[in-house]
Formats: sequence, C-alpha cells, structure tokens
Amino acid sequence: MKLSTIALVLGAALLLSGCSHKEVYKPEDVKGEWRNAGELSASISQTTHSAALLDNGRLLTKDGEKNIKIPEEYRLINANESWVITESPEGNLVLFPVDGTDAKVTFELKRHVAAANIQDDTVAILFTNNEMALYSLESKKLLFKESANSPIAVDSRITNPYFLKELVLFLTLDGKIVIVNSETKQVLRSVVVSSDEYFNNITYLNVIDNNLVASTATSVLALSQKEAREKYEIRNIAYTAEGIWIATKQGEIIALSPTLQFKAKKKFPFAHFVGLSVQNDRVYALEQEGYMIALTKNLLAYDVYDVDMDSDNKIFLGDGRFYFDDRYINIK
Repeated sequence: MKLSTIALVLGAALLLSGCSHKEVYKPEDVKGEWRNAGELSASISQTTHSAALLDNGRLLTKDGEKNIKIPEEYRLINANESWVITESPEGNLVLFPVDGTDAKVTFELKRHVAAANIQDDTVAILFTNNEMALYSLESKKLLFKESANSPIAVDSRITNPYFLKELVLFLTLDGKIVIVNSETKQVLRSVVVSSDEYFNNITYLNVIDNNLVASTATSVLALSQKEAREKYEIRNIAYTAEGIWIATKQGEIIALSPTLQFKAKKKFPFAHFVGLSVQNDRVYALEQEGYMIALTKNLLAYDVYDVDMDSDNKIFLGDGRFYFDDRYINIK
C-alpha cells in the first residue's frame, strides 16, 4: 500500500474516532419542555440577519411570514421595510418590493454581491472582492466606488451595509467599518474591528443611542466617544441599551457593559450555542442539542428547557421568536 493511501486511511480513522467521542452539552437539570410554539408554511432554506427564505419561496421576516415569493435558486441577501434584496443565478442584483407588487428592479452587475442595502434612492453594495459601491435606485448609475483588500476566507455571517442618516457604514470582509457620506460620496473614516487574516468579516452590527457595537468572529468593538475592543471567540452576540451579551465557542455566556466592561460570565461545558436573544428580563440562549437556557441578565440564575429541534436546523432569530425547520418558539 502506498504511503499516501496509508496516510489517507489513518486520517479517516482518526476523524471517525474523534467524531464518535464528541462531547456534547448535557444539563444537570431540565425544568421541562418549551411548549410555546407555532408552525411555518414550509421549512427554512436560507437565512440572513434580517430575513429568511422558506422551501416554498415565501419570505420570513422578524415579524413573521410575508405574502411574497422569491424565485427558486435566487439567493437572499437582505430585506428591509421596502425591498427584498436578492441575487439571481446570473449574478444580477434583483430587488422585489415588500408590498408584493410586480415592480421589481434588476441591476445587471454580472458579478457576485456579498451584501447590500437600500435607503431612498441609494443602493449600497459590498461585492465579494470587498469592493464597495453606491448606485442610484432610479437611474441605476454608479455613484461611488472604493476598493479594499480581497478576503482569503470569510465567515458566512456577512453583515449588510448600515444606513445612519446620510452616512453609509460598509461592514467589510477584512474586519473594517468604512464610513461613507452618501451625499458627498466621500470616505469619512475607516475603523478596524479586527486584523485577523482569515474569516475576519464583520458578522454583527447594531447602533443604539449613538453607541455602535460591531463584531467579527474573534473581536468586538464598541464605538461612541471612545473606541474599545475586546477579544472573544464569538458564536452569537446580543446588544441592548442595558448591555452586551456574548455566547462564545467555549460554551460561555458573557455579560458586558455597552462600553465592553466585563460584568459576569457563566459557562456551560461543551455547549454549542446557535442563537442568542435578550427579551424583557431574560437572556435566552438556544443550544444545538435542543435546549433553551433562560438566564437572568446578571447571569446569576438560569433554567434549562427541552426544545424539539434537530442539531442541523437553520436558525433564524425573529422579534421574540426563534425559528427553525418549519416551526418557531416564542420567548416573549
């Protein structure tokens, strides 16, 4: 037997051995079954931060299902109050009105889009080579273009451009926030969130009370009057006016202030969190093996519940709901 063949066989054996002994989260006490649930018209096929697509083509937003269908093989990029932003198989950006009318708009870009958003007449696009651009929705003319370093590898949780009045925040694929004035078409500032070489795109962004919080898979930034950064291996993040909560790859839930001051930490051995939400007085962490962990915001107390879900479900976080497969559970 050739050395290469032996190495391949040994590698496969080691991989199978490692998988068979995989540790999973096993709670010591389960309070009961999380029963508050409802059904969708079909299973989830695609997810983004803002919306999801079902197998029957229907759109799922944070408020629930919408009476609009997206053609098969189209990729969902984003959805806001007015538009559903998609990419066709040919590489065109196709915009569908949320009101369900036939007045769709097509940008024949013939190149792949990583992220996009729309405000009034401005279409902000981040291409897969990390180039940023602004287009006019009405005329489809290019208004602004800015190049950046092409990424080597990216996290699938790409964040769409964010509009803040006349400012456009591009969340780049190499760990930066590039702030562009949409009126003057000028770059005002570039802020580094992380400088890792691989999988360094911005995976989360939210702005509350003039305090911006953004993260990559390995770093979180808080930007207001000052900049603060902390390193964590981040699976999920939730941010409210009261603080920031992070679920880490180590099975931890960490509570921070809005300026990243450490407040508390609770570890759940071998937990693999797939969703995190803060509602009312609780932090809800959905665990891959089918558990809902409901913690107090100070992380001093928690309860664990059974959730009927598969470990490979696509998860979409709605307004007070976790959606997966063809159903959802309420957490409000």
